[in-house]
This record gives sequence, structure tokens and C-alpha cells, in this order.
Amino acid sequence: MKTIKLFTILMKLIEWILTCWRGVMDNRYNPLSYIKDPSIQSYFTLALFVMWSCYFGIVAIVWLDWENYDIPTSIIIHIAVLVPIMITNYVFKEAKNGNIK
Repeated sequence: MKTIKLFTILMKLIEWILTCWRGVMDNRYNPLSYIKDPSIQSYFTLALFVMWSCYFGIVAIVWLDWENYDIPTSIIIHIAVLVPIMITNYVFKEAKNGNIK
């Protein structure tokens, strides 16, 4: 019984993370959906990604005193985290739509 409750909590957490992800990163759900040109949507998504990576790099350097940490490292770390999540999300969507057999 405890395992089922833990599984339910885990599934709700995953659903919440996915909803948050889509609200920020998926142009079908975030306000960038009002821009009809996909290339412009991609441009703004990339620009926001770089901006936030730089911001977190500065936070790590200044507030956390990570002296060997820099903005390019922040961008690389963010890419290393986001790319597998994006690939997983894509595969899950394709599987749900029946495009993977």
C-alpha cells in the first residue's frame, strides 16, 4: 500500500514538472504561441535560454562564491540537463500520438 501511495505522489510530481516545463519551454503553451512564425519563436526561446543561463552563471559566481564557475560553463550545464529532458519529452509525445510502433 505504501508503494502505491509513493507511486501516486511521484506521478503527481512528474505531472506538475511537465506542466511547468510546458508553460515555460513549449511554444504551444507559453505566450510565445502568439507569434505565428516558428523561426521567430525559436529565436526568442534561444535568446531567453542564453539570458537565463547567463543569469544563473552570475548567481553561482557572485552569491554562491563558485569562483571557477563561469557563464559558458553555466550554458553547457543547462544544455546537458535540458537536452535529455527535451528528447524524452519528444519521444513520450510521439509514443502518445502513436507515431512510434
